This record gives sequence, structure tokens and C-alpha cells, in this order.
Amino acid sequence: MKQKFLVGLALFGLGLWSCGGANQDGKKVIGVSMLSLQSEFVVNVKDAMEDAADEQGVRLIVNDAQREAVRQVQQIESFISQGVDAIILNPAEMEASSPAVRKAQEAGIPIINVNSETAVEPDGFVGSRDEESAEIALEHIATLLGGKGNLLVMHGYMGQAAQLKRAAATKTVLAKYPEMTILAEQTAEWDRAKAMSLMENWIQSYGNKINAVFAQNDEMGMGALQALEQAGLKEQVVVVSIDAIADALQAVKAGRLDATVYQDAKAQGRQAVQMAVDFINRPDSIAETNVFIPFQLVTQENVEEFLN
Repeated sequence: MKQKFLVGLALFGLGLWSCGGANQDGKKVIGVSMLSLQSEFVVNVKDAMEDAADEQGVRLIVNDAQREAVRQVQQIESFISQGVDAIILNPAEMEASSPAVRKAQEAGIPIINVNSETAVEPDGFVGSRDEESAEIALEHIATLLGGKGNLLVMHGYMGQAAQLKRAAATKTVLAKYPEMTILAEQTAEWDRAKAMSLMENWIQSYGNKINAVFAQNDEMGMGALQALEQAGLKEQVVVVSIDAIADALQAVKAGRLDATVYQDAKAQGRQAVQMAVDFINRPDSIAETNVFIPFQLVTQENVEEFLN
């Protein structure tokens, strides 16, 4: 990873940002491709990046991949054409977003993944260990259920690293609890409305058999929670999700959501920009190219620590 990066000159503006070309005002430029700006967590990461960029005196070009890996690869190709100084990638998929990493490296532009991984190793990574979040969530569910009961699992966008690792960790934890059974598992694509619809279908199918729901992110957790409340079943069903977005924290505080697992969006965004700047300014002196930020369980007992 420690190599000299040859950064191309800006060739032309492609209409992706209002000022029209990389480096035109003398600032270093970082191209950023985000998974989906419809996700509150992803927006929180992006906002932290923008704050850090202002402090560092660099310019960001932020694109929304809208959950499409093909679009993400095209965005990285555009960044390369514009001659950006570094790229930050929030991958849409583990495999399908990998060509974006390869293209940046072939162009000699440092690329840092934030929050999620690709099969091709980037020059740097800033995020958290996704398996840890599922382990924390499932162990808490097991504690609340006394180690036995029927569980529903809502997956995120299939093929994304977070979905894959959280799914694998779920199976690993449940292997310790033979009296806990998965009734059903399905993707709701990180989306609140889709999760609510999925939960309504599950309520029709399983009704009083449901003891717990594990949603791989808070958007889905909140959708499941709303469906359970409308059906009058929440008092008998444990719901735990991941990210600690604002709605989820308020729901935990109110005793509606049993727990969320805090993922530090601000630290991920800020440190990704710092790593990109370090690669631009002194690529031979970077000591740590993989930064992992721990997850933390949030319950009603400690939720005040996480509320802004």
C-alpha cells in the first residue's frame, strides 16, 4: 500500500460539480462515491466527510451511487478522468464494486474504502468490523429471550459486505443457542418502508410465534417496529437493530426499540478524509492503512450517552 501515487492532471469537467474541474482553485480534490444518500447513516458519514474536508482545506466531489455498483464504477471512471487526487468509496457491493477499486489503482490514484469492504483490497480502509455488530445484537437478543425463541432476520442489500458479514455472524452466534430458531430471513434492502411491508407479511405468516426480530440496520428495525406496533404485537417481540441513527436512539429511550448497536458514522467519515489527505501528502509515511472503530450496544440504560 505504501507507494508513490502519480496523480493525473484534471482533463475536463463532466458536470458532476458546479465548479467544473478538479484542482481549478488550487485545492486538492477527493472524489467520493456513496452507497445511497437515501440512508440516514450514509448521509451522516457524508456530512462528517464534508466537515473534515473543510477543516483540511480540500475539496470533495460527492456522488450518490443509488445502491448500484455499475453506477459506482462509472463514477470512479469519471473521477479518474477529472484527475482527482484521491478517491473515497462507500461500496454498493463487495464483488461488483471491486472493479472501481482496481481502476483507481491502475490510474495511480489512492482509493480508501469507508464503512464497507470490497473483494479487491483498496489502499486504505476506515470502518468497523461488521461481524462484531451482529454478535453484539444477537447476544443481547439471546439474553433477553433467555436463550430460546423464534427469530426473524432482516438482511440488508444482498452482496454488500455488511450484509454478508452480519449474516455469517448471526449463524455463528445462534449455533451457541440451539433453542433459538430462525423462522424466516429476507432482505429489506436497508429500507424502512420495505422492512415495514416485509414485517407485515411475516406477522400474517407467523403471528404469535414471533419472539424477536434482528434487523441488520436501524432503518429496517424501525420499519419492523412500526408494523409490530400497528399489529399490537410489540410487547411480546424483542427488536434489535444496528447503527444508532437518531430515530432509533429516541425509540430506545422511549422503550419502544429494545436496543441498537452504535456505529460511529462521524468517526468513519472524518478518518476516511484524513487518510485520503495523508495518502495525497505523504504516502510513504502512512503507518496504519486499516482503521477499525468499535461498535457499542445501546440500551435504555445508556442511551443518554449517545443522544446529541
